[in-house]
Amino acid sequence: MRVLVVEDQPKMRDLLCRGLHDGGFAVDAVPDGPSGLHQATEGVYDAIVLDVVLPGLDGFEVLRRLREEERWTPVIMLTARDAVRDRVRGLDAGADDYLVKPFAFSELLSRVRAVIRRGRPARPVVLRCGSLVLDPATRTTTVGGVDVALSPREFALLEMLLDRDGAVVTRTELLDHVWDSSCDGVSNIVDVYVRSLRDKIDRRFGIQLIHTVRGAGYRVCELTPMASADE
Repeated sequence: MRVLVVEDQPKMRDLLCRGLHDGGFAVDAVPDGPSGLHQATEGVYDAIVLDVVLPGLDGFEVLRRLREEERWTPVIMLTARDAVRDRVRGLDAGADDYLVKPFAFSELLSRVRAVIRRGRPARPVVLRCGSLVLDPATRTTTVGGVDVALSPREFALLEMLLDRDGAVVTRTELLDHVWDSSCDGVSNIVDVYVRSLRDKIDRRFGIQLIHTVRGAGYRVCELTPMASADE
């Protein structure tokens, strides 16, 4: 999942980026309101973490303009202000959640995952396919009850495939949602990570859940050999 951070304080911005990245998110970050508005309008994001006090345009104005343009990406607002009127103003402007600094980073991660889930069709919190179980809250993956160690990016890739419930996900979609902008133009990175997932899941456990759909992308599902047109 891909998150945009709009925060003007360098130390806080770096902290947010590191923490979200370690939590399995792809992260882009900008330091002011105008660039945040531009990035949120031009990019593809699953959630935005938006500070209130920003140079150029404050967070309230960035959010107002996004909603005026019918950009409905979930937004969590961050602020040092804890007055009720500020929280009300943010929520009335269209924020999906509000977090007052200082905060526990685990709470921010939980809230980011929650606002992303709200914007999707109803899906179980724990994702499953056959003997494969992925729990986004605990960041664990098991096959038949056996733990599978995945890197944050492998976990994010598998989570997106499972979340689509057997539908095909294109390479472009995976690049947009799982990797940040630093990986734009790296044409084979998705294939490399899918190969790694197959090594850790399909080949290790003698199953076939991760499928390549020729000319389209990837999906995770249980298929009989006759039903599969995959590579």
